[in-house]
Amino acid sequence: MRFSQLMFTLAALCLAALPPAHAEETVSGPVYVVTYFDVAPSAAALAASAVRQFAEASRKEAGNVGFEMLGEIGRPNRLAILETWRDKQAYEAHAAAALKTGYRDKMQPLLISGTGIRVFAGLSVAPPTGRPGPQTLYVLTHVDVFPAGKDQAVELVKALAEAGRKDGGNLWFDVLQQDGRPNHFTLFEGWRDRKAFDASIMAPHTREFRQKLNPLEGALYDERLYQAIH
Repeated sequence: MRFSQLMFTLAALCLAALPPAHAEETVSGPVYVVTYFDVAPSAAALAASAVRQFAEASRKEAGNVGFEMLGEIGRPNRLAILETWRDKQAYEAHAAAALKTGYRDKMQPLLISGTGIRVFAGLSVAPPTGRPGPQTLYVLTHVDVFPAGKDQAVELVKALAEAGRKDGGNLWFDVLQQDGRPNHFTLFEGWRDRKAFDASIMAPHTREFRQKLNPLEGALYDERLYQAIH
């Protein structure tokens, strides 16, 4: 596949992230978009280069606040993108720009599976306490609870974030709530290194959180470890 075709593929992913019109909306401020996708193992380097170009273009758009490019540790063909936009208008303008250039029609079969694209509001977001370094570990965790347990889960994930920000080596700990599915959350963590993250797993507040969350879960706790794509 040509490099330009892959760029079209990546840009087209943002179009599918818009929630259906009938969905319950939770976003009223900044918009966070998380995209997961797998490419052929032999195409991991090409995909990483394409993501870098896509990021550079997106960061220049009005309303873009951040664009993180991540490769899963141990499986570099599994990628994730975390975009932050000033508001829904800015994000929708980004999607419309991709549509006008025909990106949707240019999608090609480099992806080896479907994509996981989710739009979020910030539920508990705080300024980072440190800057990423060469050993920084990025963590994305998808938390899915039964609708009846949503309110309880909200309090649990917020408490975890507040406690996690005080752990040694934590750089940031944000909680995002999915637009249209308020019982789905993503935890976005940054740790100085793997040792700091491993210590946090055994912290009393983390273990208590997992034990209380377990009976509420509608799907397995999906925690993935990443490094930045530079």
